[in-house]
Amino acid sequence: MRGIVWYRRDLRIADHPALSAACKGWSEVIPLFVFDEPLLHSHVFGSACVNFMLGCLQDLASSLSDRGLTLQWRRGEPVEEVLRAAREWKVDAVYWNRDYEPRAIERDRIIAQRLGQAGVVVRTFKDHVVFEADEVRGATGEPLQRYSAYRARWWTKWHATTPAVLPVPTALAEKVAAPRPVSSHLPTAPELGYDPVALRFEPGERNALKRLRWFVQGPLHSYATNRNLPANDGCSQLSPHFRFGTLSPRKGIHTALNALAKGGRVSRPDVLTWVDELIWREFFHQVLASFPHVAEGPFRNVAVAPSRESGPVRDSLFQAWCHGQTGYPIVDAGIRQLNQTGWMHNRVRMVVASFLIKDLRIDWQSGERYFMQHLIDADVAANNGNWQWCASTGTDAMRGYRIFNPALQSKKFDPDGAYIRRYVPELAHVSAKHIHEPHLMTADEQERARCRIGDDYPLPVVDHQHARQEYLNLGKQEVMR
Repeated sequence: MRGIVWYRRDLRIADHPALSAACKGWSEVIPLFVFDEPLLHSHVFGSACVNFMLGCLQDLASSLSDRGLTLQWRRGEPVEEVLRAAREWKVDAVYWNRDYEPRAIERDRIIAQRLGQAGVVVRTFKDHVVFEADEVRGATGEPLQRYSAYRARWWTKWHATTPAVLPVPTALAEKVAAPRPVSSHLPTAPELGYDPVALRFEPGERNALKRLRWFVQGPLHSYATNRNLPANDGCSQLSPHFRFGTLSPRKGIHTALNALAKGGRVSRPDVLTWVDELIWREFFHQVLASFPHVAEGPFRNVAVAPSRESGPVRDSLFQAWCHGQTGYPIVDAGIRQLNQTGWMHNRVRMVVASFLIKDLRIDWQSGERYFMQHLIDADVAANNGNWQWCASTGTDAMRGYRIFNPALQSKKFDPDGAYIRRYVPELAHVSAKHIHEPHLMTADEQERARCRIGDDYPLPVVDHQHARQEYLNLGKQEVMR
């Protein structure tokens, strides 16, 4: 039998359910990836994300080649390209791992129907999450809307089933090589319509496993504390790998829990705090799968302060935010880190998002789109869930009162200003006393710091205390309507 394994956001060979199942039943395995032309043309994702994906594909192609298989690839509309490949290669079956975004669910429904009509067997598998939306439910079977309840049931499910990590299929090297592709090399970023980018993250399955080992041997041991310090390399930074499936969440969780089981320096709070981050990821995927309307708008319509109306003031404030020129160092450092590297520290993401929504009163969807276009780990579920959390329109109702004070956050989590100085070099010589609020420096202090506020670095575009109170007052007016 001959079958296609349709790769999508699962660019690895280890712990790959579709690939493992295919190797058990087929004599000929054809790995296929389709470059989704309509999606690429939409530029929902940015160059950093696309370049990272290409690096992951190159690593995947190399791993398959080492085992005698050729990664096939095509460009076009995915449904048509998979159907065309199935016809041309006369396959008996197509296997893939499931996706949970609304657009992907509809795409997969159509392709499964059309393949079935053509007499081709379709089998799909759970992979991108440990548990799918219908596996972690409330007592009456309803989708869970609060993270605390979801987390408790997630752990109950884990202890009851403990999903295993699948090895690289031993039969993979025995499979007959498939037809050679039309092109001998994968397309480049410019050929796909994107700029080439020097990646700050090493792509591919091999690098994902290397980074996981490094994290478990070091930063995991102090994760509960250091994860909030943006100047430290205390995060796993594995989110791009989970996004493109060069590392499965099962592998990540098992590796962390095994480190705990072995004893030594690693502590239970540190390990469970990191696993919590992966459960948050699954929670947001569950929300998106159960309530697909969140991809287009708020989860719930609650009374919050209205967004600033369009016009020159709004545009000027948004551009200042996009370019890291707000006059709030922690906000500017975060945006510049994103623009330069395609990634932003999670604590800083919350501060930056809160500032856009609550201080500048700009709609959260504008921030959501900007992040999607610049993040190397751009993921619809996680990005949407986090933005709605900050906007207080998500599953947990805080009615707009979750407002971060950027100066206080900066003083608490970047006390010496090391993170700020890394990404806002204009402030490199500003003292720790003033690094968080440089506009409070006297003229003499600015001279000594070689940073004139208003010239070398901008004045704050808004006054936080005034903006906060205005937001709260407008929110109260909305409640009274």
